[in-house]
Formats: sequence, C-alpha cells, structure tokens
Amino acid sequence: MKVSTRGEYGVRAMVALAKNFGEGPMSISAVARESSVPYAYLEQLIVPLRRAGLVESKRGAQGGYVLTRAPESMRIGEIYRVMEGPVAPMECVSEDESEQTCPLIENCETRPVWLKVRDSIVDAIDSMTLADLVRTDKTPAAKIVTEDEPVVAAR
Repeated sequence: MKVSTRGEYGVRAMVALAKNFGEGPMSISAVARESSVPYAYLEQLIVPLRRAGLVESKRGAQGGYVLTRAPESMRIGEIYRVMEGPVAPMECVSEDESEQTCPLIENCETRPVWLKVRDSIVDAIDSMTLADLVRTDKTPAAKIVTEDEPVVAAR
C-alpha cells in the first residue's frame, strides 16, 4: 500500500498548522512554505480538511486557517482517511465493509495476512496525534552497534 501525495501533503499541512496552534490563523502561503506543499495543491487539499471539520478558515486581513481542535486530540488516522479514504491494502479488507466485494472472501486463504496488514496500519496511524509529530525529536538517533561491527573505545 502506498500513500499518495494527497495523503502525505495533507498530513504535512496539518503538522504545519499544529506547530502554529494557539498563535492565530496561518495564511495558506505560510502553510505551503512551512510544509513544503505546493500552494496550488494545498488550496485543493484544504477544502476536504475544512469539510471534515479538521480546520476552519478565518476571514480578514489577519485571516487564514487554524486547527479546530488541539493537536493532542487529532489523530493522524483522521487526516489520512479524509485524504485517502478508508484503510484498504486490498479491497477485501477495506475498513469500509461495502468495499469488501471479492467473491472469495469466505474461503480465502490469504485474507488473514491482508487483515493483519490493515490492522497494523490502522493501529499505527490511529495511535499517533499531530502533537506526537510536532514533538518528534529531529536529531539523528544514536547508531546501534551490531555484533559484526568492532566497538572502538573513546579516549
């Protein structure tokens, strides 16, 4: 399963808004700059996010967009589903049961693996919030030494 640029850019734009949460509206050009999402594409992505009630627009000279809730209460899965639709690595295991149209579902030997893949994706995206992404430490992790690599003592 691949996440489209629509999903990736939607989450990136929401992270930009989360970083600015509580500081007033952000212009769409500021969101585009902060998230590295092309302005014209961001204009299209904001519409479904607004319709879903995740962002709202503020009019006026100091207008722009704000999150409708605190970053701690917005799950990445909510944003993903607005941008991409239900999680469905295969149609037969879509979160939307009406999409599960395969005639082999009842006796399918491979369906359990696709259910496990779907559930793992759902667990991952629903376990993280925008606040988790904003807090993510940007410094590289310390290198883990494997048994194959020699350990050199510091002097």
